[in-house]
This record gives sequence, C-alpha cells and structure tokens, in this order.
Amino acid sequence: MRSQACGLAVRAEWQSAFHPVRPSRLSRLLLCGPEMLSRRCLADLNGVDLVKEAQKTAQVLISIGGKGGAAGAALSAVAGLPVVQIQHPRQALSRFNLILACVHDEISGPNVLLGRTALHGLMPEVLEQVRAEWMPRFAHLPRPLTAALVGGSNGRFSFGVREAASLGDALAVTTADSRGSLMVTPSRRTDPAALAVLTERVHAVGGEVWNGEGDNPYKGLIACADQIVVTTDSVSMVSEAVAGTAPVSVFPLPGRSRRIFRFVDELVKAGRVRLLESRAQRLPKIWAVQPLDDTTELVGEMHRRLAL
Repeated sequence: MRSQACGLAVRAEWQSAFHPVRPSRLSRLLLCGPEMLSRRCLADLNGVDLVKEAQKTAQVLISIGGKGGAAGAALSAVAGLPVVQIQHPRQALSRFNLILACVHDEISGPNVLLGRTALHGLMPEVLEQVRAEWMPRFAHLPRPLTAALVGGSNGRFSFGVREAASLGDALAVTTADSRGSLMVTPSRRTDPAALAVLTERVHAVGGEVWNGEGDNPYKGLIACADQIVVTTDSVSMVSEAVAGTAPVSVFPLPGRSRRIFRFVDELVKAGRVRLLESRAQRLPKIWAVQPLDDTTELVGEMHRRLAL
C-alpha cells in the first residue's frame, strides 16, 4: 500500500508524507458517522492528529484500501480537501473526489479511473536511472539473466516448502539450459523454511539469493534482467515487473482470489505475462514484449479532473 500511495505522489510530482492508519472496527464506524464523531476520531488516530497534519500544508489527500479509505473520506469532509482513493474503498464511492483502481476491482462510476496495473513509481526515467546504476553491478554475470521476485503467504495464497522446491527446480533448469545467470530477491513475507529450500536450488546452479544485507537488487532486476518470474500473490510486484522491458512469467501459488486471477488474465491477454503451470519444469523461452504501465495515463487524467 505504501508503494502504491507513494508511487502515485511521485508520479504526480507532489511532496508527500505517509501516515499509516489502523482504525479499530469501532473507529471505522465513527469515521463514517457525523462530522463531530469523525473529527474526534481523526484527532487521535494511531497517536496522530490527522486534521492538524492535513491543514498544515496539504492540498490533496491520498487514501488507500478499506481502512485508509475510511480515514481519507472522513478527513476530506473535515479538512475541506479533495481526496483521491487508491483501490476499492469498500464504502460509498461518492465520498471520494476520485478513485484510482484496477480493472479487476470491478467498480465503476463517474469518479472512477481504471487501469490494468497497480500504481507505482517506476516510470521510464526512473528505470533508466536504475539501469545505469545496476548494469555495472551485473556486468560479471553471463546472459541471459533470469530474475525471480518472490513473495510469500498471505490471506489468499500460500508459499511453502513445496512451492519453493517447484519454483527452484524450474529456475535451475532454465538457468542450466540457457547457460545464463540467476538472481532471486525474496520479500519479508517469504517463509524462512521455504527460502532455505529455494536458496539450495538456486545456489546449485551458481545463482544468487539476496540475503537482506546491502542494497536490495529488486529494482535493478526489473530494469536489467532478460526475463523475470514473479509469484502470483502480489499485484504490486507483477505491476512493477511489467513496467520494465523483460518478459514476465507468473508462478502460481495454492489459493484463490478472483480479483488477482482476473488481474493476471488481463495481462496474459495483453501478451505481457505468461502464467506458468503449477508443475512447470522451466520458464518459457524469452519472448518480445513492450513495457506496460497505465499509471502515467491515470495520473494525467487525475491532474485534469482535480485541476491541481
């Protein structure tokens, strides 16, 4: 959520401050109630007086998700500022000036703008800067360079030892066949036992796994890799990966999410990603693609609508 919200602010060329909110169930009800109650709730939400913070210098509010949307809509009414909501707010759409969502969110309305990918800050000029920084670091690696962006278990999908072994085997076979190189960057959600199994298979073919020390090569891999595989649990990771120039394969995980399945299907139809079979023995051969990023168009329309 932080990545998407800050990515929108960067693209819009707005200075921003990020305030995470964790309203309780009661607080969410108060935020949707009369202004007097919502004002009192906003005055001490996670120890921050959001009304005072907003009234200092803010010209626009960005909220994201259901809990963030509840706070953003209430704060907009109290502080008299326009609010831009990211993702489905799970409440009346009319409470927001604009809503930037994905096609797979399955919402529509006069104030709703839809894109195929999640918002992020990896615009072409940023990727070019990242490429200039990381290409020399990868110069010693034989090509093609295969990158794996690995997530982990969440409320919808699971990534355990079995999935790690399957992904690791496919990556190892692909790297051995191509005589290229392999780099993997895990996330904070990656289970340690699963990561150990994956690391064993990656190291067996001379690959590298980021161990959390030093600079995370995540953006560098998106900018410089010849092919990328991303686990299916993260819309944001897939969205950032397809903003680059490498073909992207999506590694399926056990679980269900109609929204994420629809998201991946949209990108498959666009020819930008390919969905692997759960028992795929290797990645598909590298195919030609073009970067896919709907954020620039959405931000342009947002500026036009808000006249900021």
